[in-house]
Amino acid sequence: MKKQESGFTLIELIAVVVILGILAATAIPKFVDLSRDARIAKVNAALGALKSAAAMTHGKFLVNPVSPQTFEGVDVTFVNGYPDAASIAAVSGLATPDYTISTAGTTMTATVVANCTVTYTQPTTAIVPPTFATLITDC
Repeated sequence: MKKQESGFTLIELIAVVVILGILAATAIPKFVDLSRDARIAKVNAALGALKSAAAMTHGKFLVNPVSPQTFEGVDVTFVNGYPDAASIAAVSGLATPDYTISTAGTTMTATVVANCTVTYTQPTTAIVPPTFATLITDC
């Protein structure tokens, strides 16, 4: 009587290795690209924070039209009813080590990495709201 051996054949093992190779080849590029997606999400989060802070402080200014005012423990100077470029980063919560903040005249820029920024430009008149822009090339 012949003893029956159990185990995988060489063909079965090769098929498993090929399938695992195909899965790895399709999954690895997805994981490599996640850091860029995270930086883009960080810029979009900063944009949302700036828009929310501008809208909330504008509402407070409409109720009590004096400048400066304290909002969430931050002194905010208003220009045409909206925060000026020097105040917006602090009141929106972007004045953290996560962002590099720079202010030039009427524009505040929050930078995640080079070519990955969000900008706030204070309004030029009382009837025009501030402008916001993002740059996400080479993030």
